[in-house]
Formats: sequence, C-alpha cells, structure tokens
Amino acid sequence: MLITALQVFAATTCIVLGDAAGKALTAAGFNPFLVAWTRFLCAAIALAPFCGLNRTALAMLRDPRVILRGALIAAGISCILTALSTAPMPDVFGAFFIGPIVSFVLSALLLGERVTTARAALLALGFTGVVLVVKPGFDMSPGIGFALLAGVFYGCFLVTTRWLAGAYRPRALLFSQLIIGAVLLTPLGASTDIPPLTGPAMLLIAASAAGSAAGNFGLVWVSRTTAAGVVAPLIYGQLIAATAIGYLAFGDWPDALTLIGLVVILVSGLGSLWLARRAL
Repeated sequence: MLITALQVFAATTCIVLGDAAGKALTAAGFNPFLVAWTRFLCAAIALAPFCGLNRTALAMLRDPRVILRGALIAAGISCILTALSTAPMPDVFGAFFIGPIVSFVLSALLLGERVTTARAALLALGFTGVVLVVKPGFDMSPGIGFALLAGVFYGCFLVTTRWLAGAYRPRALLFSQLIIGAVLLTPLGASTDIPPLTGPAMLLIAASAAGSAAGNFGLVWVSRTTAAGVVAPLIYGQLIAATAIGYLAFGDWPDALTLIGLVVILVSGLGSLWLARRAL
C-alpha cells in the first residue's frame, strides 16, 4: 500500500509540476489555449510508442464516446491553465476538487452506481472544503471560476472514463484523449500570437508536456494492478504538491480560510481511502 501511495503521489506531483510550468508560460505572455495545445500535442507524440497502438486502438478515435471524453479533458485542461494564469496554485487546485463530487453525483444518476451513506458524507465534507477555498460571492475571482469549471469538466471526464471501462485498454484511452485534445485545440492554440520562443520558454513548454504525460502515464500504470477505489482517494495528495510547489515557485501561500479548506478536502480524501481499504 505504501508503494502504491508513493507511486500515485509521484504521478500527481508530475502533473502539478507540468501545471506550474504552464503557469510560468502564461505569466510570460503565452495564451492558455496555446499552452494546452502544445501540452496535448507533445504528450501524444512522446507517449505514442508506449501506448501499444494498433488498428483496433486507432479505430476507437471514431467512437463518439471517446471523442466526448477527449473534448472534456481538453476543456478541463484549458480552464485550469486559464485559472492558474490569474489565481494562486493552492486555491485553483482546491476549487478544482469539485470534480470528484460532480463525478459521484453523475455516476449515480447516469450509470446507476451504488450510493453509500459514508461515501456521500465524505463527499459532503469535501464540498465544505471546496466552499472554504472558493469563498463564493460577488467578489469571487475569475480564476477561481475557471478552476471550478475545470473541476466540472474533469468530473464529467471521470464519468465517461467509467462509462468506457472495459471497452478499450487504458493505454489506448490515454493516447486517445491526448490526440483528440491536440486536434480540438489546434484552431484555438495555433491562432494565438506566439511570444518569442526563447530557450527558457522552450524548456517550460517541454516541462509542461512532460509533467502531464509522465503523471498521467504513471496513474494508468498504477491502475493496471490497483483498484480504482484505492487510486482515486490517493489523488487528493495532489493538494500537498500544489501547495508546496505553489509556494516554492511563485510564493503562493493560501490564507487561513483557504488552508483550512484544503485540509478538509484532504481529510475527505483520506476517509475515502480508508473506506476503499475496508471494502477490499
């Protein structure tokens, strides 16, 4: 269990590092859609040799459900990069964790998944944490709004992933979301003004794509041998990485209310992990 937790934490930290590079790029004048497009395109090229592609795997790209799934993750990444361009990393990731709640509700309504009182209570606790982070009101920043929207898209993405479970191999699904995201974002990404591609900018573009690709591939790899109910709660550890990296890289330290909200969300995730272990 400890090894699995470390693997998931390493994977989610890679994703946060990729988002940190994306935040640095937007601060340097790169449009969030351009950053998202380069991320999907570079990751698709980098991971293609490892995804076991064949004629059947490529045929899945014509499946409307697969296209919808790719569109949802492309929209989610674009929104979170837009959020990071104007809001601190811990706040963005705290608001983003509305995603598991959206996934829970939609899975129950659309997929008929069983709802347990304990699981519902933990998600209600997590929602309380999200509210503390977001602090809803008329003065809520646009960045937090985009973070919430990113979480909604991600929650829908998780539901479509469960919908497709068993239909396609995980590595093929990973490649599909990357290539579909790259194609869908091409009109938005390629049409924006491109700042000078200096050495540091190229390194940040590479880091943004590599962090996302390595993190997502790591999660897929862990999911091959570990139950989804165990992996999913461990992803809450992403909040720790986001808080630490946000402070070290950008000086973003959450205020007291936001910090309490992040701790509440993390406790909700740990409780979900405890329930998942009991169910094994």
